[in-house]
Amino acid sequence: MDNRELIKVGEQWFASQGWKAFDFQRETWQAYLEGKHGMVNAPTGTGKTYALGIATLLEFIKQHPVNYPHKADNGLQVIWIAPIRALAKEIYLAMRRAIEGLGLQWEVGVRTGDTSHAERAQQRKRLPEFLITTPESLHVMLSSKGYAQLFKNLKVLVADEWHDLLGSKRAVQVELALSRLKTISPALRVWGISATIGNMDEAVAVLLGNSMVEQRYTIVRADIDKKIEVISVLPDEIETFPWAGHLGITLLPKIMPIIHQSQSTLIFLNTRSQAEIWYQRILEVDPSLAGIIAMHHGSINRDIRAWVEDALHEGKLKAVVCTASLDLGVDFRPVETIIQIGGPKGIARLMQRAGRSGHRPGAISRVYFVPTHSLELVESAAMRTAIQEGIIEKRLPYIRSFDVLVQYLLTLAVSDGFDAEKTYAEVLGCFSYNSLSREEWQWVLDFITTGGRSLYAYDEYKKVEIVDGMYKVTSRRIAMQHRLSIGTIVSDVNMTIKFMTGGTLGTIEEYFITRLQPGDVFWFAGKNLELIKVKGMQVLVRLAHGKAGKVPSWMGGRMPLSSQMSEVLRRKINEADTGTNQDIELVTIKPLIDKQKEQSIVPGLNDFLIEKMHSREGCHVFMYPFEGRFVHEGMASIIAYRIGLFRPITFTIALNDYGFELLSDQDIPIEEAIDSDIFTPEHLYDDIVASVNATEMARRKFRDIANIAGLVFRGWPGKLLAGKQLQVSSQLIFEVFREHEPQNLLFRQAFEEVMEFQLEENRMRDAFRRISQQNIVLTYPEKPTPFCFPILVDRLSNEKFSSEKLEDRVKKMKLLYEQPSSQVKGKGKNKSRTNPRF
Repeated sequence: MDNRELIKVGEQWFASQGWKAFDFQRETWQAYLEGKHGMVNAPTGTGKTYALGIATLLEFIKQHPVNYPHKADNGLQVIWIAPIRALAKEIYLAMRRAIEGLGLQWEVGVRTGDTSHAERAQQRKRLPEFLITTPESLHVMLSSKGYAQLFKNLKVLVADEWHDLLGSKRAVQVELALSRLKTISPALRVWGISATIGNMDEAVAVLLGNSMVEQRYTIVRADIDKKIEVISVLPDEIETFPWAGHLGITLLPKIMPIIHQSQSTLIFLNTRSQAEIWYQRILEVDPSLAGIIAMHHGSINRDIRAWVEDALHEGKLKAVVCTASLDLGVDFRPVETIIQIGGPKGIARLMQRAGRSGHRPGAISRVYFVPTHSLELVESAAMRTAIQEGIIEKRLPYIRSFDVLVQYLLTLAVSDGFDAEKTYAEVLGCFSYNSLSREEWQWVLDFITTGGRSLYAYDEYKKVEIVDGMYKVTSRRIAMQHRLSIGTIVSDVNMTIKFMTGGTLGTIEEYFITRLQPGDVFWFAGKNLELIKVKGMQVLVRLAHGKAGKVPSWMGGRMPLSSQMSEVLRRKINEADTGTNQDIELVTIKPLIDKQKEQSIVPGLNDFLIEKMHSREGCHVFMYPFEGRFVHEGMASIIAYRIGLFRPITFTIALNDYGFELLSDQDIPIEEAIDSDIFTPEHLYDDIVASVNATEMARRKFRDIANIAGLVFRGWPGKLLAGKQLQVSSQLIFEVFREHEPQNLLFRQAFEEVMEFQLEENRMRDAFRRISQQNIVLTYPEKPTPFCFPILVDRLSNEKFSSEKLEDRVKKMKLLYEQPSSQVKGKGKNKSRTNPRF
């Protein structure tokens, strides 16, 4: 058959399903059959899986016309990388349907962390033609003896949801795996599937690597206008003193009808802690939902998660309270409604979640946005505008991740070993390592064989030996430890929650459990649990009745605003002030904007607002870059450092996504600082090093790097090390490198990752450059303004030693601000007011 006839075969199968192929699907089939590499870019729910999946089947038919459709046992033909396990299930069902419909004798298999030992053993004997797997499981396969035989017939690797993988070290894992697969199968093709991102060309370059990017490749873009409606759930009265979390729960009566009117609903929250709270509150309001509402997040036992996914697919659940664990790919056909609680902080994230509804060609995706405080209504308007204007975030790739490279070389060494020269050439072909020098490569080889200059005296770091010119691991113990440690997803040590009577609920981070005593009650997976005792890494519990429980918290739960969201947000705040846009959200928050203007100003597009006032706590200075909490963390420290150059002064810092506060028990000379060009981007790196405890941040970051590179071992199954032990071990190694080998590549990587991904140095530099060119407006409000109030509350909520509820403390604070008090004078550059102490 020629390509036109093959494409007709695909179209006929689509017609048998009652579908019609989109132009982008036919274009993908054509490009694939022509032997090209490429990327499929299409909205969620438009059939991206069939665009590439059908192409692989049509090529097989083309190459085996005589044996079609009866040829079986062809060896592994397709590797399909799925970033999350739930996505693997959808792909499995879709491809089984297509393979059976086209009459092929192919098998479809799944290889993830959930795959049983029996199924893995079967796959070692005979792999299916179509294998769905994860980056981690692919590397585990590369660590097996004779792995080259497994991949000798491989025709293509497809990286699904590549936009999601790109900004993580899991993408580096895919790059490195491809560098070896290209050698085993020189005719290998590489394709990706991605939603729209702001740096698509770079995304393709990262996936294909230097060795392929100059070959024939194409980006197939779907010309489909996926309609997304953002509908805000509006409060009856706007709160002019907003604070995070307060408004959301009060809107629950408006949310319940949405749930009841829908066949099924996904309720997205940004953190697992919030999911636990909302699940409880929904059941408190409507106990009749018990049994038809469920919760889904990454810490819940995988069997429970699988049940939730199946029940949703079968239409047995009315609603699921979930986090990012259901962001990607899961085709729950009955789902018709999406509710987003709180700002998703990113445009792409909201579009992905919205796409879970109307998840079929031509359908409208609707998402109901529930603000958790009044200012978040501006985020809703900003998201709608960004979607309409096609504004989307970039995903920055990780480069020169030496921890992942060390892990990969150990993977090759525990299987059949590797040749240093050939492997160096392969690694240079990766986008992430195209600047890897000979000296750096030799350092990595020395590190895995001798432990390097600092650790050569310790035998446990001499993992690899050179045998007949090949780098190999000969120790069975080291090989077993390494296979158990493959992966780049590193979190706090997780402890397993088990009932005393048996049965596992899931995992929880160790640091939360260390704050509890036996008899304490906490919520998990929607159940009220009493802690009985901790046994090793197991948390033994029983159901608690009639006792209010604590809500568990997880490290790193808060997500910052993306730079694109920040830009649109500043624009929307200006429109809310000038009335140039009649978005319902902007009209609704008019009382808040009026209150802000009454007490201070609403900054224009060319203004940068600073508010200064005094209270019994001391002198407060608030600044509003609207750049997200990660950038504000660094900016606040730098501004505090630069002000401190005028006189010795101690600050307390609080921040949120909109701004930050500097608090001191003495007057803050902000007027003098402004006149001295405090916002200059000059010497920024030096000031970051001087102001931020970069060493401490790097020390914490090094724990993850040490884990990935295999410098610390988390323990054997059932005998995991405690988090404190791991932290101490990694800190000891960090200090050894710091004192004896400051040029150690893993040590340097810790500082580079802090600057690039934690403090977002480049984005911070852009923010300082923008502010230095704006009109800086300093005001002296008499009371906390609507803009600064949520920052005050955020600091209040982080104070650890108080037996009062946060709501009660906020009420006291409001009353305190309204009381008359003594007057102090303030003076400013652009605007000044009398500033009473409160």
